[in-house]
Amino acid sequence: MGIVASQSFKNVISTYLGFSIGAINTLFLYTKFLSDAYYGMVGFMLSAAYVMMPLMAFGVHNTLVKFYSLFKTRSSLNSFLTLMILMPLAIILPVSFIGYICYESIGRFLSTENAMIKNYLWHTLLIAIALAYFEVFFAWAKVQMKTVFGNFMKEVFHRVGTMILLFSLFFEIITVEQFMIGLVIVYLIRTLIMTLFAFSIKLPVITFNKINNLKRILKYSFLIIIAGSVATVLLDIDKVMLGKYIPIEQIAYYNVAIFIAAVIAVPQRSMHQILLPLAATFLNEKNYDALESLYKKSSLNLLIISGLVFLLIILNINQLYLLIDEAFSVGLNVVLLISVAKLYDALLGSNNAILFNSDYYRIVLVLGVVLVLLMIVLNIIFIPLYGIHGAALATFLAIFFYNTGKLLFVYKYFKILPFTTNSFRIGGLILSMALLFYFWDFSFTPVINIGLKSIIICVIYVVLIYKFNVSDDISSIINKMIRRNH
Repeated sequence: MGIVASQSFKNVISTYLGFSIGAINTLFLYTKFLSDAYYGMVGFMLSAAYVMMPLMAFGVHNTLVKFYSLFKTRSSLNSFLTLMILMPLAIILPVSFIGYICYESIGRFLSTENAMIKNYLWHTLLIAIALAYFEVFFAWAKVQMKTVFGNFMKEVFHRVGTMILLFSLFFEIITVEQFMIGLVIVYLIRTLIMTLFAFSIKLPVITFNKINNLKRILKYSFLIIIAGSVATVLLDIDKVMLGKYIPIEQIAYYNVAIFIAAVIAVPQRSMHQILLPLAATFLNEKNYDALESLYKKSSLNLLIISGLVFLLIILNINQLYLLIDEAFSVGLNVVLLISVAKLYDALLGSNNAILFNSDYYRIVLVLGVVLVLLMIVLNIIFIPLYGIHGAALATFLAIFFYNTGKLLFVYKYFKILPFTTNSFRIGGLILSMALLFYFWDFSFTPVINIGLKSIIICVIYVVLIYKFNVSDDISSIINKMIRRNH
């Protein structure tokens, strides 16, 4: 896992840097510099844009990764890349036209509970388009095995831009309306920079020659829209539906809870950037031994790393909420539920990379569509009853069933599982430490409590992982660090 370990390590650093900046924004700056209503509006706007993104991209960011290695001549590759650049416009242009014609009707439907939503529909659409083309050109870099810069742009750039906007708002350099427009501009600039970087790696040559397997490519792109939408909907539809059913201020509380739990997914997000092109290559070459090794190693390493993050979050969550505005602590149970779901995501390793790049993705799409419908129904039932906790419960159940289904499909068609004996050892360690430390805290201030408790948890966890050598990759990294310090 040389290239995986190398780029994943760099991606983890940039992703955690992004999440650290995002934590400052989400937990402190947004809560202090914006009203709860506008903070909720930002959450709704960005969530809706992410839900729309797979449709706007026309699945190109997945299609490019899956089929790139099949084109061996310069002419055929240039024709394929030309198609990849132009395909999203087939969705973006008609959707934008429909949005223009039906703006009032769409606005009235979405703003029945919160009137301000109607004022930011075009903001949402522009961000969705920016997100779509960003993913296209990030995929352009991925197929060249260049993921580090793109991951930095994906995780860090927009958060720094948002922080600058928030401070500008606080010092009254800009108004709140200019802040909302500024968010759109940040995402557009990010996409422009990613485009220039992708073209610096491989400049496109616009070519319209006949493309082999065109029907197969288009069919995959159309169907993968559903697959990409399923993953995004499972993450963001709850926030969109909250805007329909409860006061928008509640979305701000939900956003904070979801952000805290999402930190667990950082290692998976970082490793996924390089797992996608590698899994596609192994599948195209029918190298199933390498595919199984990638599956098991990625699962084990992600479980170890994400398990530590999981422990640090749930064992410090009560103290963390003492540092944030007291009103936001209503999201405590949301954090616990979504954290477990995120840890299950990590356990699957390269599962998504295998499924989305295999010939069996159609079957998973059926499961995904069923689960999205189930999640929508669960949200309709639970949100009016339990508010943000109902949304968290619906999300947890949907992710659990979706992940279990994907796990079973990979086993059925490839006869491989991500688990090893060490997976169960790590699971037992995580459960034991969670039960041991959850109800125990120092009697100091929250900052000192979090710091001391985190140090103890990290030392015990890392020592046990290293002592029992459950992962060769992680033990190798620790050994290198030890040698450097001597």
